Amino acid sequence: MDKLIILDRDGVINEDSDAYVKSLDEWIPIPGSIEAIARLSKAGWLVAVATNQSGLARGFFDHDDLQLMHDALQQRVAGQGGRVDLIRFCPHGPDDLCDCRKPRSGLFRQIAEHFCLPLEGVPVVGDSLRDLEAGVAVGCEPFLVRTGKGSQTELKALPDGTRIFDNLAAVADHLLDN
Repeated sequence: MDKLIILDRDGVINEDSDAYVKSLDEWIPIPGSIEAIARLSKAGWLVAVATNQSGLARGFFDHDDLQLMHDALQQRVAGQGGRVDLIRFCPHGPDDLCDCRKPRSGLFRQIAEHFCLPLEGVPVVGDSLRDLEAGVAVGCEPFLVRTGKGSQTELKALPDGTRIFDNLAAVADHLLDN
């Protein structure tokens, strides 16, 4: 059976910014994250990214800018011998009442449909409560990383069973050792 992992982007894979990650120049991978994705991929994991990108709705960047960032992610992971199998993003703002903006679970359902896989027990890796809540609502297992906003999120009431790791590389180590 295929093993699926769902990752948030900003704060998990790349550095986050309160001013939004608006361009390829601002898209800076967190040390070890690209290699972690490649290791998971090479070990047979399907790697999906589910990311809120409200900067689109706010006019901070456009779809072409976002595609450049996602292309860079995929190229860097490929350069390490792995792949990102799917990227799904919510382009809406917080007031748009869409189904895809985390903490709602629409992106997760899109990922499940794409792979024709159930989400029960699938690891979801995030640095914010909404990342984890969106996954837990559809049966995913929550993994919090301390990168990005994770250190502040760790102080909040987390979903039951949340596992906490320093970064995505540590999550990959844990999953590949078990």
